[in-house]
Amino acid sequence: MTSSESDVALMARVRDGDTDAFRELIERHQRAVINTIQRAIGDAWEAEDLAQRVFLQVYRSAKRYQPTAKFTTWLFTITRNTILNEHRRRARHAAVSLDALQSPREAADGSGWQAPDTTTPNPAQEVAERELQEKIMETVQQLPEAQRTAVILCRYEGLSYEEIAQVLGCSVSATKSLLHRARLTLKEKLRGYY
Repeated sequence: MTSSESDVALMARVRDGDTDAFRELIERHQRAVINTIQRAIGDAWEAEDLAQRVFLQVYRSAKRYQPTAKFTTWLFTITRNTILNEHRRRARHAAVSLDALQSPREAADGSGWQAPDTTTPNPAQEVAERELQEKIMETVQQLPEAQRTAVILCRYEGLSYEEIAQVLGCSVSATKSLLHRARLTLKEKLRGYY
């Protein structure tokens, strides 16, 4: 197996039951899938579990896979469907975030106080940057589903308009329109941060 072997060739091997080829596909694409899911649902732990579901679906669908588009387009279509299913599940079963239940970390001496981290170059700037990134992700998550997916695939995964259109099942012009409306919404909602 060569690292330059195409995804389509690897899928052909997966179709024939080659688990090494499947492992190679996972290694190539798991970070992008996890990041896409995390940006869509805002939960790192859940993103890893959902990414496993995505790759399980890839494996189950290997016999039916037809290379009519780029492999990543097909993969992100499965990823999108998994995200949609998760949003539906969450709507039916509202849950409390584990982050909301966690107590603040305590010092080793049990005093409840921690010494400041002196290895961080500029804590105030890091906090501001982190808050901005969190606000951006929160705002992206509030976008309508198609706009949110288009933004994530364009901005974070680097897919072309054509690839995004295939994932969303719409035209390239509709994709451009979705991205334009999403950018306007983001610009409006994040106005105070820039």
